[in-house]
Amino acid sequence: MNVRLGSTEIGLSRYLALWSAVVLAFALQGLFDDIVNGDPWAPSDYLRWSAIQWGVWAALAPVVFRLGERHPLRAPLRLGALALHLGASLGVTLIAVVAGATISSFTEPSSFGEQFWQFASKYIAIGLLTYWALLAIQQALHFRAEQARRELEASRLATELAQSRLLALKSQLQPHFLFNTLHAIVTLLDEDTLSAEDMLLRLSELLRAFLEDYDGQEISLRRELALLDLYLGIQRTRFKDRLDTRIYIAPDTLDCAVPSLLLQPIVENAIRHGIGRRVGEDCIEIESRREDGQLRIEVRNRNSTLEQGGEPAGHGIGLSNTRLRLRELYGDAADIRLDMVWPQGVACRIRLPLRELDETDDAPEHVVA
Repeated sequence: MNVRLGSTEIGLSRYLALWSAVVLAFALQGLFDDIVNGDPWAPSDYLRWSAIQWGVWAALAPVVFRLGERHPLRAPLRLGALALHLGASLGVTLIAVVAGATISSFTEPSSFGEQFWQFASKYIAIGLLTYWALLAIQQALHFRAEQARRELEASRLATELAQSRLLALKSQLQPHFLFNTLHAIVTLLDEDTLSAEDMLLRLSELLRAFLEDYDGQEISLRRELALLDLYLGIQRTRFKDRLDTRIYIAPDTLDCAVPSLLLQPIVENAIRHGIGRRVGEDCIEIESRREDGQLRIEVRNRNSTLEQGGEPAGHGIGLSNTRLRLRELYGDAADIRLDMVWPQGVACRIRLPLRELDETDDAPEHVVA
């Protein structure tokens, strides 16, 4: 069973225990005061008087809390609410005095009138202070609950904003990839119709995979590699013998979580700034491993270089978008950077928190240890 104090509920046993502590404290105070003055009563008398006085206030406390909830004292302070509580404090205190005198008249040999004056002379000032103390407690509890509610709402809005930013970043990648692939197909239409048709079929299969498996922000590395394999098939058709791919995936990383569509824009960057701009052949290498409790992924090419400043000029949305997504998803726990590799080429090194997803999709056939 609970006692309702405005919008706050407290268990009946706990509520009675709190007021019992108040009763005992004031009974002991009265006893010690009279001992010092040299005229003490029996301890049971102090306990009885204190129980009557504070038992009445225990019954009236829910009324004070309801008044505080309906007429709060908040900045800017309204004179109407202040005047209402001044009148209410006098009225509730008078009720407490009358109720205490009535109860006490049944336990004392004196009349109700005598008991009333006893309570009025001793407890009016304490009663007024009690009203305002209870009102202050109610206001403090309400303020704390309101603050907690606002913090929860702010946290929810922040989460929704972060999700919106992630969805916006993620939505940029598909049209970007689609535009580049369609451009490559148009280029091949006049040169190699069969290759262009093959690329269209692979693109259709890749888009179907996006629609089926692309709902979440994270997928397993196994599934990410399956999507990437479709993309690499398109690029191998486009560049033919000029492009080679090598995959070095540690088996214990296949079920690790990665941001969906993480590798495709990075591989696209490697191809674009390598074989896409330079004559000759190129090799794209993809490697994953566990290291120091983290997932490490590298995408390397052998036919590009870094401009001064550490990144290829005109890298577009691929790398910058990926960096923003990692920051939104993992904060400082993830990182991406570009480094030169010897004797020539660029490596994109990704560091992610190590977390496994429970997925049963098979790895692509080209994945080897």
